Amino acid sequence: MPIAVSIVEDNDKLRGTLAKVIGRSEGFRFVSDYSNAEDALADLPKAQPDVVLMDINLPGINGVECVRRLKTSAPKIQVMMLTVYEDTENIFNALASGANGYMLKRTPTRELLEAIKEVYRGGSPMTTHIARLVVQSLQKPAAAPAPQSGGELTELSEREQQVLDLLAQGLIYKEIADKLNIGYETVHTYIRRIYEKLQVRTRTEAVAKFLQR
Repeated sequence: MPIAVSIVEDNDKLRGTLAKVIGRSEGFRFVSDYSNAEDALADLPKAQPDVVLMDINLPGINGVECVRRLKTSAPKIQVMMLTVYEDTENIFNALASGANGYMLKRTPTRELLEAIKEVYRGGSPMTTHIARLVVQSLQKPAAAPAPQSGGELTELSEREQQVLDLLAQGLIYKEIADKLNIGYETVHTYIRRIYEKLQVRTRTEAVAKFLQR
């Protein structure tokens, strides 16, 4: 089945170009497009695309808030940010809102289509430059964690940080197992520990929480 894609982008020319690219590409099906978040939030839960390409700088409700609301009304829809912003604050805010990937608008078409496939398969693709920023943030010496309700966050072990690093780069569990030369179930164990220590439930929450520190 082709991957059903919707677009939320206020630039008419870019939105039209993206719609044509997706509609003409094998393995993809263009579903709908919106010039603002309000229209997208009203229609996307009914349209039910597999993946939504989401701009950040939208008139009215911005893209990050749109993702947050969409994840509440239609949690199964995967969202990939497609934006010009490449600062850590926007990256963090997008991941924390529930975005499944973060790509820049200058991304070549072939790479963008591959990223959509990756989001559809459950990955978290990021433009190389964005992934590098995330990795650099993960590799910074961690400051003392902020107190949380019920106690403080436990520091991650070196191996757990390696697993989280690879999660941030968008690798799926099997790829992480191959990269670290460990078993698939071992990866699940590490990720379960990471989620427990960071007090989160998803990959994006884990990466966002670690970036916030």
